[in-house]
Amino acid sequence: MKVRPDVAAPAQRGVWAYLPDAPLEGAGGGPLSGLTFNVKDLFGVEGWPLHASTRAPLPPVPQGPLVTRLLALGAALVGKTHLHEIALGISGANAFGGTPNPLDAARVTGGSSSGAAASVALGLTDFALGTDTGGSIRVPAAWCGVVGFKPGKGDPAWSTDSVLPLSVTCDHAGPLARDLGTVLRVQEALTGQAAAPRSWEGVRVGVWHADGWLDDQARGALLAAAATLESLGAVLTPVQLPDMLDAYSDIVQSEAAAVHRGALARPEPGFTPGTLALLRRGAGLTDSEVRAARDRRDAYRALLDERMTGLDVLLAPAVPCAAPLQGQDSVALPGGPVPLRVAVLRLTVPFSMLGWPTLALPHRTPDGLSVGVQLVARPGQDAALLGLARTLPA
Repeated sequence: MKVRPDVAAPAQRGVWAYLPDAPLEGAGGGPLSGLTFNVKDLFGVEGWPLHASTRAPLPPVPQGPLVTRLLALGAALVGKTHLHEIALGISGANAFGGTPNPLDAARVTGGSSSGAAASVALGLTDFALGTDTGGSIRVPAAWCGVVGFKPGKGDPAWSTDSVLPLSVTCDHAGPLARDLGTVLRVQEALTGQAAAPRSWEGVRVGVWHADGWLDDQARGALLAAAATLESLGAVLTPVQLPDMLDAYSDIVQSEAAAVHRGALARPEPGFTPGTLALLRRGAGLTDSEVRAARDRRDAYRALLDERMTGLDVLLAPAVPCAAPLQGQDSVALPGGPVPLRVAVLRLTVPFSMLGWPTLALPHRTPDGLSVGVQLVARPGQDAALLGLARTLPA
């Protein structure tokens, strides 16, 4: 067995957390036969180590139903990919050096599903399993130029059982792939539900322009996507959403601290300083502070429902700009520099915190990088959302 083989393959640096001598073969004749996949190193796989890209001790995680089901459907499991340490971050940084962006190695891949996005962008597997708590599938998908799908919360086909949690109330599992067709094939095989092609004619689309939160490239991608939908017959309406990070941060950090309470009780927990600071903050929140954050989440849920009244789908930006340089901790936006975490998560958090199915589609920029947009549907409308995406121009 080979662990962290990055040094043997420079182009794959930072991608593989674990690579066995041979893949776990899928069952023959299944609907996913012939496809290969990898899993973010939060998923338990029998006989394989799990480190979550940290040097801290972790609770045990057995193999769960999602990995078992994909193998039964015929896909072959190749290995495990690196992530932002314990999934608590958006850049892809971890205790092993992080994952360079496949489009420009000087830039971050995005997180927390950094190795997952890079692996499919590099063509190492057909699809990857990631997790998304606040944007962890959608952000690296946009920055690496691939497709990412965050199913609606609670979909049994995309079980998070036997996945090392970050936030039990916000975590989702989902696929990343180079193309939408592969995402559709995996989704249909897992759910047994066809994402039948749907016309955009008459579809009522809310467009979240996120005024002041995007640079020119991200804004251009959003406007281009809106123009495409309008040309297909969609009816567009502007929608505005607030920054929901106040609720999200307290919920996620408190839940993450509970998951990692064992490591936090040690004199040397083993986390990198940035991760440790967030976990200590979460552990220090009072019960009343966490309840207040959950109350704010309920209010945001009601607000999103109200803003989507009379609408079928929401179009939103996926990222505020192209991937920043390694080590860059803020991004330049129209109102001035904004901390990277804030600039990114305020665009993606609403749909994971509230559990709405969301598809991230990349948009290449003239300089060879990538931004992207999100298509968002109401809970339970995963197949309808993907059916609409199926009829978008290639």
